[in-house]
Amino acid sequence: MLSEVIRRFASDRRFWLLVLTALLAVVLAFFAIPDAQALALVSYAGFWFVLVAFAIWIWSLWRSFGSELRAIRPANLDWASVALVLIGGVVLLAHESFGFKIVMDELMLLGTSMSMHLDKTVLTPLRGNDIHGAFTIVEGMVDKRPLFFPFLVSLVHDVSGYRPENPMILNAALTFLFLGLVCVAGKLLAGRVAGWIAVVLLTGLPLLGHNSTGAGFELLNLVMILGTLLLGARYVAKRDAVSLIAFCYSGLLMAQVRYESCIFLGPVALIVIWIWIQEGKTTIPWPLIIAPLLMLHYPLQHRIFDLRSSAWEMFSKPGYSKPFAADYVPENLVHAIKFFFAPITDQPNSLVLSVLGWLAVPFFLLLVVKRIRALKTEAPISVAVTLFALGFAAQFVLMMCYFWGKFDDPVIRRLSLPTHLGMVLAILAVLPQFAKPAVMRSVFGLALVGLLARSVPSMAAHAYSQEYLPGRETAWRRDFIKSQPRPDYLMIDNDATLWVVHGVSATPTVVAVKRQVEIAFHLRNRTFSDVYVFQRLTVDADTGRQSIREGDDLGPDFVLEPVVEQRLQLLTISRISRVKEVRQGEHSLSHEPEQLAQVPRDRAEIDQARHRFMQSYMKQLP
Repeated sequence: MLSEVIRRFASDRRFWLLVLTALLAVVLAFFAIPDAQALALVSYAGFWFVLVAFAIWIWSLWRSFGSELRAIRPANLDWASVALVLIGGVVLLAHESFGFKIVMDELMLLGTSMSMHLDKTVLTPLRGNDIHGAFTIVEGMVDKRPLFFPFLVSLVHDVSGYRPENPMILNAALTFLFLGLVCVAGKLLAGRVAGWIAVVLLTGLPLLGHNSTGAGFELLNLVMILGTLLLGARYVAKRDAVSLIAFCYSGLLMAQVRYESCIFLGPVALIVIWIWIQEGKTTIPWPLIIAPLLMLHYPLQHRIFDLRSSAWEMFSKPGYSKPFAADYVPENLVHAIKFFFAPITDQPNSLVLSVLGWLAVPFFLLLVVKRIRALKTEAPISVAVTLFALGFAAQFVLMMCYFWGKFDDPVIRRLSLPTHLGMVLAILAVLPQFAKPAVMRSVFGLALVGLLARSVPSMAAHAYSQEYLPGRETAWRRDFIKSQPRPDYLMIDNDATLWVVHGVSATPTVVAVKRQVEIAFHLRNRTFSDVYVFQRLTVDADTGRQSIREGDDLGPDFVLEPVVEQRLQLLTISRISRVKEVRQGEHSLSHEPEQLAQVPRDRAEIDQARHRFMQSYMKQLP
């Protein structure tokens, strides 16, 4: 039988076209395109690659689900499940303040969406200026983060106008979508009550609410993983071309949300190949043939990790020499256990979900082994969950091998969200093994008790978010932006992207130090209403002495006047100061009287003078 299948594959012209486009994509992505041209291609073509893939996916979803959606009538809806999903989403969103939660990721993603919105290029702004009322990105770079989330945010900008809060609005909508998909998955796996159990368990996870109100890509990652799984189940059931396109393009876009999500392309490929073998033929519509070429920008963008030593961010965790190693597993497992079972005051976990999940996982693994031996007889959803279980396991192992894979770290704990989703699916898959309805009702009741007695108080206090200083500093700086009566000021801050994405002229501190003559030019000519600098000061616990954080010090040539400061942590002060003067030793650069020029006699000379000033102004933008 296998030889017959291979013979049929070999005789299919579309199969060889798919192989050809895949080989072409590999050659272009890994060998033919030099590094410099690689990033340029990502910058100028990345948006369009994602747009084409997204358009094909939406088209395939409409072709697959259009008739079913048109047939929906209000009387046929499961209103109890709809109400539970809505209540769950409101609970997750109501107890957290909207804002930037993981600062570097979220600001860089917003910056990329800004450039996608403004000129359809992939560029994260590093410097920006308001020039005659038109805000312009002066300098930027291609960021390492995948493009699907900033692409979707840029579409929100296109429809509603640019706002820094748009990614938070998108995540709020994705929260309801995710809970809805979870409910559907639970119902398919173990019935209606199982869907409710899944919704309540995830509503009781404070970490989910923390990310639902942020500007990161974690919610989209969960939606795409679970959505792809459900589309895989639909393809197993229908086995038609349009279901295949929807499934494969969902996987293609899923891989462009988070770096490690490409792991789940393995289960996608396994399901497709398994169906082809079961059918004894290949089904390869034309969108599938071009799919490898639409992923060309992804490995090109990934070269950033080779070109920039800082991309792995290993400087933030001294003592580690490589990003991934099996040596990190024991330590990371200890931190994972501490996260899953920590008190509510320490971590945004769910004790009920952790206990039920880790009890279900061993039984689920046995079930996976059993089902893999007899996939033909399993329901479509069971086939998809069984093969995707391999992806969840691989993702968890990868995180345990990651040098920064400590789930109890404030920056890293969001990486546990796919594991939480995997645990929920494990619980749902194991529940039907218990025939008594009382078991299902008991688990549902336990989930409700955990939500009300433990999760809601944890979300209300949100003590777990107070230890992450960059998030609190960002909220404080955003309050400063709102309080300013005029937007035409310049901010000097090494997190200049924060100000640029809010439409404030900004330049990094390290750049300002090198361009003090240019800063003095703008002070002298009053081209900005004010020039400010943000600095973080550390307080010595023994002496009370305040020292400026490394990289925030402008040096003695900049004369500063404190404007506002806040002690956001016990031994840390955040301060915004006004630049009063720029000196060079005893010589003032910003107050130096300029040589008087002859008064222009006519309009032509006036225009020439203005032109000369504008040339000087543009060259000396900070």
